[in-house]
Amino acid sequence: MSTPDPVQQELATLNQQLDRLLELVRRLQEENRSLRHSQEQLANERAGLMARNDQARTRVEAMIQRLKALENNG
Repeated sequence: MSTPDPVQQELATLNQQLDRLLELVRRLQEENRSLRHSQEQLANERAGLMARNDQARTRVEAMIQRLKALENNG
């Protein structure tokens, strides 16, 4: 049985490191995709909530104006 060649050992180590790095890149890409999707969903939800808030504000302001008109006429 011969002792392993130091160059072969170094190549094997580098190959293992490369495999780990590639797996890390794959996981980070998937996480990034997931986070971007979540960010898009939250932005859409926020836009919807802001629109509903504006509609509610407009209705409340209209009610206040009608109440003031009734108060001034009555």
